[in-house]
Amino acid sequence: MTTSLPPLPEPVRKDPQKKTPSALIPPSARSRLGMRLSAEAARGRFRLPHCNACNQPVWPPREACPACLSSLQWRDADATGTLIAETTLETSPELYFRERTPWRVGTVDLAGGVPVMAHLHAQCRIGDTVTLRLFLDKADRAVFMAFSDLDSPDLREDIQLRELTNDPRHRRVLITDARTPAGVALAKAMTKAGAKRIFAGIGDAWKRDAAIEALEGMETVSTVPLDLTDTRSVEELCGEIGGKVDILVHNAEQVRPGGVMAGRGIADAKQLHEKLVFGFMRLAESFGPVMRSRGADGVNAATAWVNLLSVYAHANWPAYGQHSAAHAATLSLAQCLRGEMQGSGVRVMNAFAGPLEQDWHDQVLPPKVTADRLAREIVGALQGGQQDVYIGDVARDVAERFEDDAKLLEMELAGDGQ
Repeated sequence: MTTSLPPLPEPVRKDPQKKTPSALIPPSARSRLGMRLSAEAARGRFRLPHCNACNQPVWPPREACPACLSSLQWRDADATGTLIAETTLETSPELYFRERTPWRVGTVDLAGGVPVMAHLHAQCRIGDTVTLRLFLDKADRAVFMAFSDLDSPDLREDIQLRELTNDPRHRRVLITDARTPAGVALAKAMTKAGAKRIFAGIGDAWKRDAAIEALEGMETVSTVPLDLTDTRSVEELCGEIGGKVDILVHNAEQVRPGGVMAGRGIADAKQLHEKLVFGFMRLAESFGPVMRSRGADGVNAATAWVNLLSVYAHANWPAYGQHSAAHAATLSLAQCLRGEMQGSGVRVMNAFAGPLEQDWHDQVLPPKVTADRLAREIVGALQGGQQDVYIGDVARDVAERFEDDAKLLEMELAGDGQ
């Protein structure tokens, strides 16, 4: 029988007179093979190296199978096993864990007789059949965590799980372009996930529309003036709420068809880059340092920066060539920001989507992604602690083709493909 867990307490108001603690991270040294596991965790996948000859999983990762010396291939693995030993750390030579004790860890015997060291959800007991999941810790390195019941209503009440994820519950969220359908859907999804406060960025707030009415009708939402094309607007908002934002969602969007020769002109391209690319930089210059300084601020810590990107940031889709290029530039900047945030405890997450269900994609064949699905899967990725999430069939298909052969994907898209 699963043990019930008490609800996690809601964070109390921080004392502004107290020092903001410096960030501590778990041990981060990994081999290249160990980093490969982190890359799988970043995408929300559970993959381990398998022997090509005996088809058995191998752990820890090696260059060759220890039994027959055959080559190894990373493949989806059976994540179920048995918890055979556990212990609770009461102290640790690592400062990160010393501040977070008691901390439960254990050994899980995976299918095939592979022993794996894992963090333990509070409901796990020795002898339980458990399911392993891969997460990224605060150093963006892969760790295993074992669960005895993934369907438990108390699953999110575990403090160790919260440490490994970016759950919006009890946190304050800034949505930078809340007037869009995706912005409204994100506000609803974050509210449903238990966000404490949602700041909805609105440009030209004097223009009343259905989106503003919907946002103002939500109890947890506060609309705030934000024009991503105006440096002063971003700086002023950061001065007001920068120290309160735990999750920032950069969802600015301006979809327009057209490439380089058959595009809508330099003026439209400048407007697109001002909002999406330079808007990202304005946010990073103002909110980035504040969030980085608050990544270890206890239960009130900043935890995630989310970018809503087109999957065609990976490879240009000529039908929307300028749009793809702007998203490619933003993706590159997001990777830069991820490096600058390294070690702060703030995770930079990229949510990639294919064509959205909106007017500017009305000439695009389905399947498309609705705003509600987009918001729901972004919240799910935050709760799963992912770095990258691909939303919808088109995004996943493009990602798989890009991973398989980037040049082939470029040629397919140039040949009037999608």
